[in-house]
Amino acid sequence: MKNFSKELILWIILIVPYVYLAIVWDELPQTVPTHFDLRGKPNDWSDKSALLVLPGAMGLLVYGLMYFAPRLDPKRRIEQMGDKYYTLRLIMITFISALMVYVLIISKEGVMKNPGTLLALLGGFFAVMGNYFQTVRPNYFIGIRTPLTLENETVWKKTHTLSGRVWMVGGLLIVITALLIHESTSQFIAFASLMSLMVIIPVVYSYIIYRREKKMMEMH
Repeated sequence: MKNFSKELILWIILIVPYVYLAIVWDELPQTVPTHFDLRGKPNDWSDKSALLVLPGAMGLLVYGLMYFAPRLDPKRRIEQMGDKYYTLRLIMITFISALMVYVLIISKEGVMKNPGTLLALLGGFFAVMGNYFQTVRPNYFIGIRTPLTLENETVWKKTHTLSGRVWMVGGLLIVITALLIHESTSQFIAFASLMSLMVIIPVVYSYIIYRREKKMMEMH
């Protein structure tokens, strides 16, 4: 019963975009923008019926991948995370639903008035995810999955401890720059720069830790 209640919460969050879509459906034009350039101007359009598929396709894909990941994990490490893994699923599903609602809002308005809103949403997501990185056990589906982190549990743990801090700080900086910088091209340059650092730093650090651990083992 407890598991059913937890899954029900995720499903309720998943249908939030459809609740919003049902409310605004009659206000939508027959043709709506579905793609925007860096300045937030639409450059591709589709029939509004396409909006019936987008939220469900994205939400169900993420839900399905995260639901079956513990069953596909050969070492059952994800399963051992217990409630912490459910929290990660809750964060992911909530983010996807919020993102889909935002997509529906800009489709209704016909223009992305402030691309920084989307970047701030992404930054907030990265910051929250960073807070939970330290709880992720070695696995093939979630986290900084490089040959070095997967080979050595100590490397995995130390890499994710640092990565959590980097993602939290990087995510917050993305939010701040998205809100303070008002020129769209500059917003995306700042976003891309911070994202690059959030990816590169953990990978380089994992290599440094791996070499250090290997050297210590050779000394013993």
